[in-house]
Amino acid sequence: MTAAARSILVGLDFGTTTSSALVAEAAVRRNAVTGRMELAVVRETYRSPLVFTPLVGERLDLAATLGLVDGWLACGGVGHGGDGIAGGGALVTGLTARRDNAASLVAAIRERLGTALVATADDPCLESWLAFQGSCAPLSRRHPDRSFIHLDIGGGTTNIASGRDGDVEATGCLFVGARHVRFVPGTRRIVSLTPLAGAAFTALGIAARPGDDLLPDDLDRLLDWYLALLGRAVAGAAVDPADRAWLGHLQVPFLPPGRPAGSDPPIVTLSGGVGELVYAAAGGTPLPGTTAFGDLGVDLARRLLTHPAWSRSWLEYRPEGGGRATVAGLLRHATRISGASIHLPDRAVLPLADLPIVGTLSPDVDDALLGRVLELARRCSGGAAVRVRGMQATAEMVRGFGGRLATALAAGGWPAHLPLVLLLDTNCGQALGQAATAWGRLGVPLVVVDELDLPDARWATLGAVCDGVVPVSFHGLR
Repeated sequence: MTAAARSILVGLDFGTTTSSALVAEAAVRRNAVTGRMELAVVRETYRSPLVFTPLVGERLDLAATLGLVDGWLACGGVGHGGDGIAGGGALVTGLTARRDNAASLVAAIRERLGTALVATADDPCLESWLAFQGSCAPLSRRHPDRSFIHLDIGGGTTNIASGRDGDVEATGCLFVGARHVRFVPGTRRIVSLTPLAGAAFTALGIAARPGDDLLPDDLDRLLDWYLALLGRAVAGAAVDPADRAWLGHLQVPFLPPGRPAGSDPPIVTLSGGVGELVYAAAGGTPLPGTTAFGDLGVDLARRLLTHPAWSRSWLEYRPEGGGRATVAGLLRHATRISGASIHLPDRAVLPLADLPIVGTLSPDVDDALLGRVLELARRCSGGAAVRVRGMQATAEMVRGFGGRLATALAAGGWPAHLPLVLLLDTNCGQALGQAATAWGRLGVPLVVVDELDLPDARWATLGAVCDGVVPVSFHGLR
């Protein structure tokens, strides 16, 4: 891609409470620090207002939601079918991802935007990683000697990520959010409880149910319990979903790295709707009135403002992104760009969406493991991807590992229609692809993309080639 070339990035986020979109213009360039190619945002071209996620009862209102999507894309200058889109993504998150028609929304987004985007339902670790990247990462890089724990508190979940110097070290997720209890706005009259909230009410001895008013003492008991869950997670106790004390509220275990004895405690930062309220109030903006949004958001923010251990950080360590941390992270960080040394005998193979990443290989992998990983890949009806780490661009290593791959592919009778993608973290994609196909003699649709930052993810999506490079998105982060 030439220096003057421009592409489009799109970020869509459908959360428990609100939905929004960002559209930006981006350019591909080489990062001066890492040496890798990357998509860099040149300017935002459209930022939608935050709107309540449309629901009909307990289901997504697909017609209304897709009407929003079409309007946002039109305002951002995005054509139907995703022409010109280089990356970004669409996330269906929190309790919205648990609606029984969430998959229909993902399918409809794919119809509109093609395979250039990742459309992911219920991928909490990816959401945690994106929230950190879209909000806390710049702050973390400004304080490289401190650990940060970022809490993205929305309507249905709190996505947790710990990191240092801009890098995420661990992720997790709790079912703690503002809309597990819904009220008539401006009152304490309960409209609905999620099953998780109902279980918490029962365990805490709260008798109120929909149609009743939530008494002040009961509200305090519930908020105390929610804050205790957040505190346990930050302290490193969120490790066992089977622990009955969580009452089913621990979705993904959170295992932050241990800290050296005597080191400073991690700095806690926030994003999401609740985080936006906290930082605004810490800066002097009064909190909205009682249940102004028909949920617990204002009450959770009020408690966090006076938290005995964390509140001192709200003014001193304020991250970027506010309530749009996830969609900002999605727009800017979900898509990697390959190096220019790609192996792609037939461009028509791309794009490829939602390829399972079936394993990780090193150049010195034994033949038995190599065979098992390729057999797993061969069983994937739509193709598969394999990470290759530590591949050096030397003739000896490329010929050696590539030749072993060629032998294994030929011995296994690799189907001529089934794509196999190798994802490399070093710069030797074209050479390895040539060696692994016996210099074109094997009829294997092998794609090799290199110079990638390779996260521990479950799936990869490859976009079409654009000026010699390939956009690659990862989701299902572990």
